[in-house]
Amino acid sequence: MSKRYKRLLSVIISIVLLAGIATAVGAVDIFSLKNSEQAAMASDSDTIILRVCNWEEYIDTGDWDEAIELDSGEIKGENSIVKDFEDWYYQIYGKKVVVEYSTVGTNEELYNMLTLGDEYDLICPSEYMIMKLMAEGWLEPFSEQFFDKNVTENYYTRGVSPFIRSTFDENTINGEAWSRYAAGYMWGITGIVYNPEEVTEEEASTWKIISNDKFKRQITIKDNVRDSMFAAVGAIKSDKLLSSSFLNAADYKERLSAEMNDTSEETIEQIQEYLQAVKDNAYSFETDSAKADMITGKVVAGYQWSGDAVYTMDQAEKDDFYLDFAVPRESTNLYFDGWCMLKNGIKDSAEKKQAAEGFINFLSKPENAVRNMDYIGYTSVISGGDSPVVYDYIKWNYGAEDGGEDTVTYPLGYFFSGDTEDKKYMLTVPAEQTHRQLSAQYPTEEMIERSAVMSYFDTEENARINQMWINVRCYNIENVPVWAWIVTGLVIAGLIVLAVRKHFKKKVYIK
Repeated sequence: MSKRYKRLLSVIISIVLLAGIATAVGAVDIFSLKNSEQAAMASDSDTIILRVCNWEEYIDTGDWDEAIELDSGEIKGENSIVKDFEDWYYQIYGKKVVVEYSTVGTNEELYNMLTLGDEYDLICPSEYMIMKLMAEGWLEPFSEQFFDKNVTENYYTRGVSPFIRSTFDENTINGEAWSRYAAGYMWGITGIVYNPEEVTEEEASTWKIISNDKFKRQITIKDNVRDSMFAAVGAIKSDKLLSSSFLNAADYKERLSAEMNDTSEETIEQIQEYLQAVKDNAYSFETDSAKADMITGKVVAGYQWSGDAVYTMDQAEKDDFYLDFAVPRESTNLYFDGWCMLKNGIKDSAEKKQAAEGFINFLSKPENAVRNMDYIGYTSVISGGDSPVVYDYIKWNYGAEDGGEDTVTYPLGYFFSGDTEDKKYMLTVPAEQTHRQLSAQYPTEEMIERSAVMSYFDTEENARINQMWINVRCYNIENVPVWAWIVTGLVIAGLIVLAVRKHFKKKVYIK
């Protein structure tokens, strides 16, 4: 190898190493650095080290410039919620807690870290990963004390939305309710953000929009198998899902869930065929770029999680560019992130378990739920119980001004009290909010009725689904024509012949 190429290789290796170091440093959360230092300094044997793993940018970091002025009082984040929790826990329980806080990018990354031996006390996976971890026996159940509504500090059980509570109580894994092992954090639905000047509400209110050639190269779709699969199922089963016999069935919710979680070979083949057509029609499969593409007008519609939809509409509105949000008529995906304790972290420690449950309860204080919603942009599972703070926050964001024109009543009783007709939670809002930010952040009960939670899939289902996704996103070898296989075979055979000849020539020369 020449000196020139050695120097070039050395430069490349240096760049790669520096990039790796930069990435590793960038991935360390500020809380992790700060609290690792605190943990090292904590020599007091009474100090509890609580290892928490959450999503990136998924908790309020403090340093607010302005307060939120609600009818029920002022809310402002001066410190991070993690720091405020440590102070609160010591005041309430007389025990020092240091939170070692770290972040993760995907559910799969989290699962891989756990299988490789990483230990945490408290994690915040999404609904399907919660189901998987429950099924595989990773999770520590909550204590009976955690569910006692008579305990003032039990903000979660006292303030979780009745809708969320029933969802977690009614869904089970191996006969055990989600609520035994998971406490909700944020939740939402999926839908279509669209430019109403280019796309009608009717066109946006169906999953079929992602393959509508009227909008060729003008629509984005999610670049992950679960979300894309859900949209595809809604599109290919649209006629069935919207038929009167299906909609009026006594067991509609159960049938809807079964259809949206159909992983039969026939359905997976249909999904693959549909998504390959979508791939040709869509502007892009994306993870995060659709927000900017919508705001800048590169696309006219995009498949979005509700929290990102709110952000996109907010940012566009700053430039007097108004976008809307539609929930597909066929079905919408109801998703959650929730707090779970890990057995290999808690390890039968009553103190750690109490600290982990205390962390969940502190985040569930209505004021802290508002802080996190305002920072993250997603919707907390906390309605607040007897506290008016969360409802006041919604009024602060979306309530119509006194004497405002073109207003409607928006019922939120299903979320706050469990009764849609509850007059206490009839919010007067500008009519436009029925298809904009409010409807994304707090969908109506009618939208919730056509929602379905995606289940986790077993090994066989995962293999089938993952192969389908590889075929969609990469290349499906089954679609290669016969003549291409013949040409490829001849080329390979020719290379083999040349290699053999070269080998024998070399042996003759050596002799």
